[in-house]
Amino acid sequence: MTDIDGRRDHPSAPPPEDDVAGDATSPAAPATSLAAVAADALHAGLQRVHLLAWRDLDDPEAGGSELHAHRIASLWADAGLDVTVRASAVAGGAPVIGRHGYRAIRKSGRYMVFPRSALSGLVARRGRPDGLVEVWNGMPFFSPLWARGTRMVFLHHVHAEMWGMTLPPVLARAGELIERRIAPPLYRHTPVVTLSESSRQEIVSMLRLPPQHVSVVPPGVDARFGPGPGRSATPMVLAVGRLVPVKRFPMLIDALVAARREVPGLSAVIVGEGYARPEVEAAIRRAGAGAWIELAGARSDEELLSLYRRAWVLASASLREGWGMTVTEAGACGTPAVVTRIAGHVDAVEHGVSGLLVDDAHGMATALVSVFGDRVRRERLRRGAEQRAAALTWEATAAGTLQVLVDEHRRRRQPVSRA
Repeated sequence: MTDIDGRRDHPSAPPPEDDVAGDATSPAAPATSLAAVAADALHAGLQRVHLLAWRDLDDPEAGGSELHAHRIASLWADAGLDVTVRASAVAGGAPVIGRHGYRAIRKSGRYMVFPRSALSGLVARRGRPDGLVEVWNGMPFFSPLWARGTRMVFLHHVHAEMWGMTLPPVLARAGELIERRIAPPLYRHTPVVTLSESSRQEIVSMLRLPPQHVSVVPPGVDARFGPGPGRSATPMVLAVGRLVPVKRFPMLIDALVAARREVPGLSAVIVGEGYARPEVEAAIRRAGAGAWIELAGARSDEELLSLYRRAWVLASASLREGWGMTVTEAGACGTPAVVTRIAGHVDAVEHGVSGLLVDDAHGMATALVSVFGDRVRRERLRRGAEQRAAALTWEATAAGTLQVLVDEHRRRRQPVSRA
């Protein structure tokens, strides 16, 4: 089974809930249901939709982007659309599978998936889709150069420093050049959907995409996440995420060590897998923290739910996030967050209400100590975290994103006026 930000097992499609849809410049606002938006899409001739993604949900390196695409694809399929997701091959996995109502085509390697998707789109042996959704996850598919018809992009955040953290210098410079200079002019007329207002501001300012073309539709929280029994008797910190450099787990470990000097009974669990695991293990060894920091690897959805409910705080030292879905999943379980003050986090967490935003390891340690040492504050943050998460549903996310695609489809079909 796959590791999605540290969890095993494929999440099931969420049940229908009340939902909202967003406009072009602000977070999703109450509007019609997903069923109504889907009916409008079908009436407009938007039935066959393809999603292009770098990685499939089954990929060992899958994360929040893949989970987001899966949720939307499954809900759109449930609502009556014919949905296909194309991604790179999964080692040991079938090239074509059915999953929660949609079809997943997993072919080509991590790099060849980009030209192969373009070639498939140009040839269109099985006919062209009515709508194309491109997941721009660092490297774009350059769909404006080859795709015809209605298009939309999911862009969770700007990668910026991530290029230098994950690639050799030459490739990092090439990746940044593509993201910041080459790709944006091609996408100036393409609707873009991102997860948070702060990410939208970075996309507009750093990539210079037109603000009127960038919509905000927050991710949902699955209904299975909710308060329950099992809170740890002593202070416990939970961190959930892929073990990769951008998550900055060594910084988190430094903060935990500093906090434990003030809170002797503090313990921590880090859930997740990734290629930077040796670096995280080394940081724990250097700190002499192996007895109280557990590097738990991947965990099932049921185990993760239990951990969310046991923890006193969800912590993240990440440098880049489109939102931080584990923050609001934990919040739904009554666990507030102490996280870095970055784009995405500043929308997922309402500072002082559902959690605390910090700027560095020292600030994180101080915030953790303050939460652990003040029962009244901790209870207030717990209630705020639950209320923040309660406003977020995957049905709303699916409706809001589909509305953007429907609006673009109708716009493209309008006759061009001639003066």
